[in-house]
Amino acid sequence: MKLHLLNFFKACNPSTTLNLANPEDRQYYIDFSSVRGGKIVEALERTIARLSPDEPTCQLFTGHIGCGKSTELFRLKAALEEQKFHVVYFESSRDLDMANVNISDILLAVARSVSENLEAEGIRLKAGYFNNLFDEVKNFLQMPMELDAEAELSIGIAKITAKTKESPKLREQLRQSLEPRVEGILRAINEEILDRAIEELKYRGKRGLVVIIDNLDRVSLQMATQTRSFPEYLFIDRGPQLRRLNCHVVYTIPLSLIFSNEYQALKNRFGGGVAPKVLPMVPLRQRDGGDNLQGLSLMRQLVLTRAFPNVDRQERLLLIPELFDSIETLDRLCHISGGHIRTLLGLLFNCLQQEDPPFSRHCVEHVIKGYRDDIILAVEENEWNLISQVVRQQMVKGEQEYQVLLRSMFVFEYRDELGRWFGINPALKETERFKSLV
Repeated sequence: MKLHLLNFFKACNPSTTLNLANPEDRQYYIDFSSVRGGKIVEALERTIARLSPDEPTCQLFTGHIGCGKSTELFRLKAALEEQKFHVVYFESSRDLDMANVNISDILLAVARSVSENLEAEGIRLKAGYFNNLFDEVKNFLQMPMELDAEAELSIGIAKITAKTKESPKLREQLRQSLEPRVEGILRAINEEILDRAIEELKYRGKRGLVVIIDNLDRVSLQMATQTRSFPEYLFIDRGPQLRRLNCHVVYTIPLSLIFSNEYQALKNRFGGGVAPKVLPMVPLRQRDGGDNLQGLSLMRQLVLTRAFPNVDRQERLLLIPELFDSIETLDRLCHISGGHIRTLLGLLFNCLQQEDPPFSRHCVEHVIKGYRDDIILAVEENEWNLISQVVRQQMVKGEQEYQVLLRSMFVFEYRDELGRWFGINPALKETERFKSLV
């Protein structure tokens, strides 16, 4: 089996998300659920399709940046579509300014994405409330904007949001105008869009409507007030409104909320009493420091599949010499990633920028050194003690430690049969500074 270098390079791009509805992408997918502490996506799917197909559900999903959340959500989408649900997936970061987002922004983004998707399916929506709202907004903002009364709803919302995106001042004025109308907007989304859509979709043989809102975990972590962080305000204080959409909804939320003092409030007010599902790293080590052979085996397959997607799993192992000078060099690359998928793909990408496969140990160590040096630059002196404390206790406590350690990827989260545990980023573990603390 000859390696196709250009396809391998493209498949290793760490910024690309696998869409499992696409057969070409599906061939690269590796299921890590056996080592991640449970079948997380299957639980989301089962709740919708098996336990509550006819009643709206609101589920929360989170995890570390780059650990594969979007890929798993595309897997959820594909699984639900196989069971005859109509699924609308959208990346909120494309429509919203993640540094400055409000509940009215989210609701308008949902309205636009769902209506645009349904209109593409030939489902026309009569949006009386929104047409009146657009007229009021135009007058309030004094915006010269053409909006045909017969135009599709998604176009109207897109024009409004495009205008305000260009101007922070206009955006703030729009929010002030929409804030007293949030209840009305929510009611209109339910009655004029979602209820109408579900009725038509069921007539067409679908079981229901699912909306997956990705990338909301990227909202700014700054303080909204002196006592409330922005995620706490958006997802806890306003969470009860966000969960009132009359369809199945899956929201991605910031991982920081798991470590917040307000976690129980989040679970009860936004999650309806159910804890968010968390996607952890792929463990390559056990709690006691020994190798996790199953995790290592799956990470090897992640690398090999990107090079030889059409080859049987066992036969791929025979092709390691086509990619690396030894299996030890491949394992070295896997271990240094700490089970962080985007990091592993980024390291592979960098190796390809250095030389053609098979990669030499010298090339791999050169790439690892660059990665390690970049990580070290971000660690402040007082943070080394926090890192060594996590190594001893295998725990992260509170939102402040989360901000310092997890968000900066100094430590990673894993799950096993005993529950949650945390380990140091392997690149930091190799530094002389850390060794001096042990």
